[in-house]
Amino acid sequence: MRANQPVIAPSRMSQGFDPRNLVLPVVVFAIAEVLALAYVPADSFSLAAPHDVAVELVRHLADGTLMLATAQTLGAALSGLGLGGGLGLVFGVVLGLSPAADRLMSVTVETLRPIPPAALIPLSLLVYGFGLRMELAIIAFTTMWPVLVLTRAAIRETEPGLIEVARVLRLSAWRTATRIVLPGAVPRIFVAFRLAAAISLVVAVTVEVVANPRGLGYGMMLAAQSLHPAISFAFLVWIAIVGWCFNWSLVWLERQFFARRGAE
Repeated sequence: MRANQPVIAPSRMSQGFDPRNLVLPVVVFAIAEVLALAYVPADSFSLAAPHDVAVELVRHLADGTLMLATAQTLGAALSGLGLGGGLGLVFGVVLGLSPAADRLMSVTVETLRPIPPAALIPLSLLVYGFGLRMELAIIAFTTMWPVLVLTRAAIRETEPGLIEVARVLRLSAWRTATRIVLPGAVPRIFVAFRLAAAISLVVAVTVEVVANPRGLGYGMMLAAQSLHPAISFAFLVWIAIVGWCFNWSLVWLERQFFARRGAE
């Protein structure tokens, strides 16, 4: 480490899990349990007591229902993220390196980027029908834009002197991108993929709720239509747990990767 390099204190998340973070969820659970016992009938078709939700959560975990649905949802989310994030990375690098291409594509990007994922479901159903391909297409389209926009911004912030050195050395566009531009932009690109990963999970569950009979979203919707609120809430709680674990895993990978880079 250089003598004048600032030392960055590790964040709370990088220091590991703090049990004190469970205080608020436990308090909310206790308050909800008291209110449910006082005001929610045992045969309610719209609400469920937290202890009933916990029982259904454990039961569906034990019989494998939740694990199968989780594998389907995460498989779709990660596959769509890989496709959409890859396209966003490629186009982001191209637009970041070429001002002419960026000007040419600016209207197209800003027109397509705000389209909500739910608006794509009818068109995707017409093209792909029900199934995994429809879900992947929507996830890929949605996750492509944050990766593209943040990658383009990261490329533009590359030190101009480095680009000038590449021109003096007559490096090809490929070598300039892979040896000079991308290494400096990697931290922000990783942040872009973290953002896109969260979006991919949200979109996957949304598509499954609305149109695709598979995964966690479909399981939650099926339970609601069958008038089993405890099962529906159990799926919702599990989706929140999966989302937290998904984000924690990405933060851990980011910490490991950049810690090794900083040590080199």
